[in-house]
Amino acid sequence: MAEENQTTHKRRVRYSGKYPKKFEEKYKELQPEKYKDTIEHVIKKGNTPAGMHISIMVNEILDFLKIQPGETGFDATLGYGGHTKAMLQCLKGQGHIYATDVDPEESARTRKRLEEAGFGEDILTIRLQNFCTIDEIAKEAGGFDFILADLGVSSMQIDNPERGFSYKQDGPLDLRLNPQIGTPASKRLSELSEDEICGMLVENADEPYAVSLAAAIYKQSHFGKSIDTTTCLKQIIEETVSPILKGEKEEEKKAILKKTCQRVFQAIRIDVNSEFEVLDAFLQKLPFVLNPGGKAAVLTFHSGEDRMVKKAFRAGRGIYYKEVSKDVIRPSARECRENGRARSTKMRWAVAMGGKE
Repeated sequence: MAEENQTTHKRRVRYSGKYPKKFEEKYKELQPEKYKDTIEHVIKKGNTPAGMHISIMVNEILDFLKIQPGETGFDATLGYGGHTKAMLQCLKGQGHIYATDVDPEESARTRKRLEEAGFGEDILTIRLQNFCTIDEIAKEAGGFDFILADLGVSSMQIDNPERGFSYKQDGPLDLRLNPQIGTPASKRLSELSEDEICGMLVENADEPYAVSLAAAIYKQSHFGKSIDTTTCLKQIIEETVSPILKGEKEEEKKAILKKTCQRVFQAIRIDVNSEFEVLDAFLQKLPFVLNPGGKAAVLTFHSGEDRMVKKAFRAGRGIYYKEVSKDVIRPSARECRENGRARSTKMRWAVAMGGKE
């Protein structure tokens, strides 16, 4: 009987060296509720703990939205739930927030965290669907008093090599926000022509080496071994761009290669997930789901997204919006020091016609 009640002891992850380097080795960071001191230490160093996401510009968002108890809101990208939790706290138990996310793995974890924090279905509705379906949700909600769209990819997706979002660690070249549907990046590249790859790199990331990279990626994906891993794609990028950088100082060369890898992975991710098409549909529907005087804030992380938001808000000014942000709002210098991933963030906002002046 005693043997039946015994539980098998699970040994902690072993790793070489003093500190863990791989995502799966960082067992303390992956258990934030158990190792709070470790989490605080990692954040103080300006890093994001493995499996976590540090929400960006929370204070600036709340200062603009000025959420009141009893209001109804929409969080377009649930992610780790940091923004959602901050907005829920403003409701003080009165009102409701609807949130969407296409990642079934992370949204399930976030739902559990928020429920444990006291935010259940009575005040929060989470839907596993794309935020461009905001019009469908608005019919159920009766319109929204505040809307937040935090675009881009969450840190826990980037840091997990199995998701294939980053060139920094070896993993399958996937890049899908929902790994259960759609076409992984490795297969997508084998379906595109050289001109289509070039256009994708230019349109999605303003890539200056697009012509050379498109030729190399097309040649490898169609006539060589398929580009199945993040490391394989990274090697193609480095082998293609390095000869162009002859004469550059080594430090400058490394910086250019790093930026190029970031842009190429970004361009492919946007294509795989149809991110621009989704954003365009969302921006077209946005004015019609806001209640009179309702507010919308959008966080973007690269120039393509920002151009789309800027254009949509300015086109709607005086027609759908009584006021839009003239300039972007950026995170503070302190936030950028504490969270390096905040540096590229831009916030734009709009206020719907009607409501209190």
